Amino acid sequence: MSTEPTRVGVIGVGSMGQNHARVYAELPDAELVGVADTDADRACEIATSHGTQARSRAELLDRADAVSIAVPTAHHAALARECIEAGVDVLVEKPFVADPEAGQKLADLAHERGAVIQVGHIERFNPAVRAVAEILDEQEIIAVDAQRLGSPRERTIADNAVMDLMIHDIDVVLSLIGEDVTTVNALGAEENRYIDAQLRFDGGVVASLTASRVTQKKIRQLSITTRECWIAVDYIDRSVAIHRHSLPEYVERKNGMHYRHEGVVERPMVDSGEPLKEELASFVDCVRERTSPLVTAEDGLRALSVARRIDRLADDRMEAEAR
Repeated sequence: MSTEPTRVGVIGVGSMGQNHARVYAELPDAELVGVADTDADRACEIATSHGTQARSRAELLDRADAVSIAVPTAHHAALARECIEAGVDVLVEKPFVADPEAGQKLADLAHERGAVIQVGHIERFNPAVRAVAEILDEQEIIAVDAQRLGSPRERTIADNAVMDLMIHDIDVVLSLIGEDVTTVNALGAEENRYIDAQLRFDGGVVASLTASRVTQKKIRQLSITTRECWIAVDYIDRSVAIHRHSLPEYVERKNGMHYRHEGVVERPMVDSGEPLKEELASFVDCVRERTSPLVTAEDGLRALSVARRIDRLADDRMEAEAR
């Protein structure tokens, strides 16, 4: 492995891409060699902010070992292919691609060329999710509930509520349960700006997922019911609480014996690291060490497949009700 910093760049420096540029500029094992964007003024502004240069895409690919692609989803597949064919590893923001067939061809090309593709499902790098994954190693999951409500208002969103919001939780749930989805149900409201979906996995686990762009409070929560406990995760606070029942007992007090059956809440220590920094540092490590990323192209395609099923069901029911 080279001792030189990995040369990295960012294609697309909008609301998400500018943060990729910021983090790359801070990573000790990375050198931000440039950014590229169709908006030349925007590219110059972000480049100046982080001590690098605005470049054409061709020039950036000639200089970089790896890049983040943070452009609208419709352009992911073509840009990722261009990067891989230029010998450049890629982190592609979620959703991985718009067309699963194009995504599979990308995965095959990366395997053929020995390229790294990481998909930007950032919640996998949330310290709270990582802590829960360790806790669940010794638990039998019964059900999962995820809520992702109140979309950010400071950015223009091309993808719908399923592809922009719910797909985060789809990926997390798939990774935690590790089974195939056998049944999908979905309903939408407000022209599918509010979506509720239910999944059943082949081992019997059920999951309920809600995504909303109309809810007036920002909520990012996950709860897991197991045989032994109930686990609550707050993505925003990066906190985990494990609720257990104590054994029932009789306690002697001044006025006689009293029955007691209290709940016990454990709050495990959770790292305070920034998820995006964890994600990009992991990507750079994979590029340097030529290892498989935590979130692979195949993971991105699995999440996309479930998201598309939910999206189609919600659309079909909305159209049926409109007739």
